[in-house]
Amino acid sequence: QVQLVESGGGLVQSGGSLRLSCVASGIIFSRNVMAWYRQAPGKQREVLAPIASGGLATYGESAKGRATISRDNAKSTVYLQVYSLKPEDTATYYCTVFGQNYWGRGTLVTVSS
Repeated sequence: QVQLVESGGGLVQSGGSLRLSCVASGIIFSRNVMAWYRQAPGKQREVLAPIASGGLATYGESAKGRATISRDNAKSTVYLQVYSLKPEDTATYYCTVFGQNYWGRGTLVTVSS
């Protein structure tokens, strides 16, 4: 059974930063592309960044210049460092096995102005 557990969200002031983590189990983590998405209230889920096993990453428009994705295959963990946060970044952040329908419950990030 695939499980993805996100953590690290919370309330942060505008301009602040957070490091989100996602621990995966039930998959051979090192063989999978992982990704972070987010979904703001009333909006569609959007991709932030996928990362390949070797660490090669790409970034969606919302993440470019304001987020860094990384992974630790030994810990089956993928990270998302988000910085220069703005109120419009308020959303639930999810990790996923990219291209497969496995999702965690998400971690809520709330950015106050």
